[in-house]
Amino acid sequence: MGFVQTVKNIWKIEDLRTRILTTIGFVAIYRFGSFVVLPGINPELLVALQTSASTGLLSLLDMFSGGAFANASIFALGIMPYISASIVMQLLGIAVPAFQKMQREGESGRTKINQYTRYLTVGILFLQGPAYLYGAVGSAIPGGFWDWVLPSTIILAGGSMFVLWLGERITDKGVGNGISFIILIGIIARLPHALVAEWDRLVNAPGGLILLLLELLFLMLVISGAIMLVQGVRKVPVQYAKRIVGNRQYGGVRQYIPLKVNAANVMPIIFAQAIMFIPVTLARFTVKEGGGFWASLMDFTSFWYNLIFALLIIAFTYFYTAVTVNPVQMAEDLKRNNGFIPGVKPGKRTAEYIDTIMSRITLPGSFFLALVAIFPAFAGLMGINSQFAQFFGGTSLLILVGVVLDTLQQIESHLLMRHYDGFLKSGAKIKGRTGSMAAY
Repeated sequence: MGFVQTVKNIWKIEDLRTRILTTIGFVAIYRFGSFVVLPGINPELLVALQTSASTGLLSLLDMFSGGAFANASIFALGIMPYISASIVMQLLGIAVPAFQKMQREGESGRTKINQYTRYLTVGILFLQGPAYLYGAVGSAIPGGFWDWVLPSTIILAGGSMFVLWLGERITDKGVGNGISFIILIGIIARLPHALVAEWDRLVNAPGGLILLLLELLFLMLVISGAIMLVQGVRKVPVQYAKRIVGNRQYGGVRQYIPLKVNAANVMPIIFAQAIMFIPVTLARFTVKEGGGFWASLMDFTSFWYNLIFALLIIAFTYFYTAVTVNPVQMAEDLKRNNGFIPGVKPGKRTAEYIDTIMSRITLPGSFFLALVAIFPAFAGLMGINSQFAQFFGGTSLLILVGVVLDTLQQIESHLLMRHYDGFLKSGAKIKGRTGSMAAY
């Protein structure tokens, strides 16, 4: 009954009700566009594309686009080109002084960077569009470059930018985290297909139902681990100095700085996955069916794919933690507010102490993040259907957990602000990824 009452309370809040209905409307538009096939393609020739997109790394691309990739839809390229452009812009913000200056300009600088990110996204789209048409659609292409490939590339670019616009509208008018929410919808849309495929595999096997229940139970355990990874916090004690207000003297106040075990959240795995998609584009033209190093990068169960993927995640975890957590700024804020860490001198020593703590807790966090990311490979090697195996970890699971927690936290904040009970009545609150940076 508590959940039913919470739903009723949500419906009573006009602003929250409007945001949820708006989000549902935008999601419906996105899902409809995923089934709008590019003009001129013979649907019968798409069977080969749908078959190839059901396994290997192409299945990940198809999952992130909610099936639009395999359908040769106008949304086939999805949101990943924007993610790739965002990676490049963040790297430029570290390496190029001009972009560093823009980052320090506040809101105006962020506006410029966002504009440049969109320009770069368009450039990436005009590279990926022909690659998708020639490499993925293949024999289904009905015309030459000028009379069909170029117009179709423009349609694909327009469709991807429209998906980006939908994500931004969900952020502004809906439940928030629009880009992540778009990816989440694509992942959830593939879950029923994955379950059906796994059921078809086990239905005739001895003890198939029991095996499926065990797989679902194990999936719940992996999800629990992912939630712990997203919410894990290490608390650093902080003592605030005594102060006198009026004629009363107040003693020191002990508080904590919450340092997350995984301060970068799911961003390292999204960045690493976007980079791992690059070999797909290259290999479609250069790699023959069979073997070789580049061909192994198209198989998410191969050794080289998982090794490189894990190393990229660990590297991006440290990189993104360094971007989002500034120990020097934290030390200055503590000193400005008459705060200090017991046993540590204020200023430089405090910054070094916080940096040391972050380095120590980021290492196991990055390894656990990498382990969760490559876990679908182990599930695939155990015989689980490749579509269902992707939900045993990887980008899909962590995005699903992170975005759902963020969305629930935002809904709960609306409820608590208007003096309604949240999802949990025991005093505990849902912890999302706020505190560092949510994924877009």
